[in-house]
Amino acid sequence: MQLLKGSKLYSIFTGTCPVCQKGKMYVDRNPYKFSKTLKMHDRCSHCDTKFKMEPSFFYGAMYVSYAVGVAISVATFIIAYFFIGLDRHYTFFAITGILALLLPIIVRISRNIWINFFMKYNKEKAKD
Repeated sequence: MQLLKGSKLYSIFTGTCPVCQKGKMYVDRNPYKFSKTLKMHDRCSHCDTKFKMEPSFFYGAMYVSYAVGVAISVATFIIAYFFIGLDRHYTFFAITGILALLLPIIVRISRNIWINFFMKYNKEKAKD
């Protein structure tokens, strides 16, 4: 992951601050602790960047979540139907199961992608 340091992909996949990539955005690193899946720090502990720019800022992440879900669904369909050889009914169940299993990760990745649309990496803030 260190190879991606300084890119948006690093911040998206690690859940770190998009500006300094050192402070963690989420209170708990584990997305499967359902009571804490969406709990975020208000500010970065390293560079003091405010994560929630306005009250309903992360509503836009729902659109990103839809796109991520569709991408995962298409990938699951291709693997289940063409490579594994499941029929349409089992393929549907596979898609539903994978989406249900990955829901907390999809939500966090979507928020990470959304915030990275509006903030960019700053080498100066990352130095401290």
